[in-house]
Amino acid sequence: MGKGGPIQVKRRKHTPEQIVRKLREADQLLSEGKRIPEVAMTLGAAEQTFHRWRNTYGGMKAEDVKRLNRSYPE
Repeated sequence: MGKGGPIQVKRRKHTPEQIVRKLREADQLLSEGKRIPEVAMTLGAAEQTFHRWRNTYGGMKAEDVKRLNRSYPE
């Protein structure tokens, strides 16, 4: 710990559309032979986050996510 207390990293909140886009990019990188940790680093996410995104949004397209967001108003 430094003088000001613990260092906090600013977290980024990705929209579902951005996640779907990144997962498509990840599929392309994986088909090129890259490994999952390399792909996650390229996407700017932790490997654990990548797996969570894959489980949640794996088979969706951007239109599906938009439709899902409209059906559940905040």
